[in-house]
Amino acid sequence: MASTRPNILVIEDDPPIRRFLRASLSSHDFDVQEAPGGKEALKLATQQPPDLVILDLGLPDVDGLEVIRQLRQWATMPIIIVSARGQEKDKVAALDAGADDYLTKPFGVGELLARIRVALRHAVTLAAGRGESSQFRVGQLHVDLAARRVLVAEAEVHLTPIEYKLLTTLAHYAGKVLTHRFLLKEVWGPTYSDQTHYLRIFMANLRRKIESDPARPRYLLTEQGVGYRLAEE
Repeated sequence: MASTRPNILVIEDDPPIRRFLRASLSSHDFDVQEAPGGKEALKLATQQPPDLVILDLGLPDVDGLEVIRQLRQWATMPIIIVSARGQEKDKVAALDAGADDYLTKPFGVGELLARIRVALRHAVTLAAGRGESSQFRVGQLHVDLAARRVLVAEAEVHLTPIEYKLLTTLAHYAGKVLTHRFLLKEVWGPTYSDQTHYLRIFMANLRRKIESDPARPRYLLTEQGVGYRLAEE
């Protein structure tokens, strides 16, 4: 009988980390495939497409960014980067290449499992067509796409067209880190992809309208130097 447990492909060249990830994930009801390099991983992914990929960028044969690009030519499964490369430029490059999330080594198992759950939920809702859904809810935030209304604690919040488009873009990808460049292109257009000051200004305005404490946001989360994420439950 085929397993109903989510299948995770771990692409990691360090054997102790692979063993650690296998033990941690298996004990939390995941099936695990392993690959020490990019070439073997790409072959495994085509033979038995995983539900999610955990990828180290520093592989011995193929750079992790190239693995992301090749997977994204045909696959939509979530890709979570787990890497010692912790600089902002590395995170931005991986997310722009098509990764869904990024954890810097060392990391806690609890945080990794939480990121996996978010990524798998997002994949399921996209497959079910949440892009066609007219409702998004998290905490006391409610976005009614059909009526173009935003409510916090049942009280309507009035947004400008740009603020509304920014919020709905984040809602469509809730739980996923969206880079500054991606948000600028989606909300303002390709000619604005380097105008990060626009994004900072409108994000600050949006937080003032929907967060009870804009300095400590509950919904609109910052990934420092990389982009923003709309929280999921």
